[in-house]
Amino acid sequence: MTTSAQKREGRRECRRDVWAVVAAVVLFALAVLIGRLLNRTVYGSEGILRLGWPPLYAWWLPHVGPGTPAALAVAALVVVYGPPTARRLSWRALVPAVWGAAMAWTWSLALVDGWGRGVAERLTTGLEYLQSVNDVHDVPAFLRDFTNHILVGSPHIWPAHVAGHPPGALLTFVGLDRIGLAGGAWAAAWCITVGSSFAAAVVVTVRALCGEQLARRAAPFLVLAPAAVWIGVSADGYFAGVSAWAVALLALAATRTTRLPGLAAVGAGLLMGLAWYLSYGLTVLVVLGAAVLLLARSARPLPLVVLGVLPWVAAFTAAGFWWLDGYATLVERYYQGAAKVRPYGYFIWGNLAAQVLTVGLATVAGLCRAAGPLRPAVRGMRRRSPAGRGALSVLVAAALCMMLLADLSGMSKAETERIWLTFAVWLLPACALLPHRAHARWLAAQAVLALLVNHLLLTGW
Repeated sequence: MTTSAQKREGRRECRRDVWAVVAAVVLFALAVLIGRLLNRTVYGSEGILRLGWPPLYAWWLPHVGPGTPAALAVAALVVVYGPPTARRLSWRALVPAVWGAAMAWTWSLALVDGWGRGVAERLTTGLEYLQSVNDVHDVPAFLRDFTNHILVGSPHIWPAHVAGHPPGALLTFVGLDRIGLAGGAWAAAWCITVGSSFAAAVVVTVRALCGEQLARRAAPFLVLAPAAVWIGVSADGYFAGVSAWAVALLALAATRTTRLPGLAAVGAGLLMGLAWYLSYGLTVLVVLGAAVLLLARSARPLPLVVLGVLPWVAAFTAAGFWWLDGYATLVERYYQGAAKVRPYGYFIWGNLAAQVLTVGLATVAGLCRAAGPLRPAVRGMRRRSPAGRGALSVLVAAALCMMLLADLSGMSKAETERIWLTFAVWLLPACALLPHRAHARWLAAQAVLALLVNHLLLTGW
């Protein structure tokens, strides 16, 4: 029975939710206004931010497309039926259902921009990986020579996205090409399929560390994530999916909530090693991994995780690519491009403002709710592992730490709505902390935000 004191506290929490959302909206509005003012400072023929619609890498272009009816239908179904279905469905059926629904949401949003512009041609532009697929004939020779083509002025310089990542990213699309899945459409299908699987991986992790009830409450919010706008279609969505499953397998191994914890630990290492050769920035994934081990109060999986990582390090190094050389060269290349004129002072907070659209207003309110259980959870970790809301608060705090580390590094000036997908998807479970009676309204807010972004802006990367 709810007491009057509990009702008053509930109202206070709801007011705090509203103020947190207002603050986030103001932050984003300031980023837009100040960004437009800064962009009037001309550098060459472009604005100093090198963005069409700061703080996002996008252009104002109201439009509809073939994905519009599907996106509206998926959003309506999840808002109305998502929470009750997540409560009642068996766990074995819920995980693939979450993945399937997230994939439907991502595909429908991608198709708002049309089949060509939104899907098939997205990864074929001059900056993208598919431009270089036919340049890889001999993989060992490619790896030995990879770093020599990163810097501006190098012979046969790699396109921006190839140069900006370890060679594992390009080799993924080379592999698809070699098995007969060539071209932009297959590459896009791969990125959407793997990228949208983050929703299933996160729900598995939350169940292992925080309990099944919170995992079920988070599930509809993981499906209707505004981040799907950028998962469909970008290679960073693929990176987010790989990383999410690495963390999920680590959580299963550490909590021993799987029949084969040793195999799960090796799998976590294999995926984590792959992630580090997909994107240099994913090294900060160790922060989230450490949080998982702390919550599980177990370091037992570590040797097997290392065993899973080692084959990637050994194979790439033996073939001639040294990760540290690649990263050092990338830093130099980074400041040969737009980073040399993009102001650090704007992006240190503008990057965070961009995440308001990636994670949505419901997540902002959820993060506000997570602040309460976080302090006692951290204080009590010496004596016992936090559970439930406390564990979830620690998990999302670790994700926020990864984001802040990436922000402070200065290696993420703009485009973080895409680049930080790997971190942003781990903030979404905070929505499980919102009052259950308000879930439909918060889900509607998430869907409306994603639909507005996708229909009013032409996002690019």
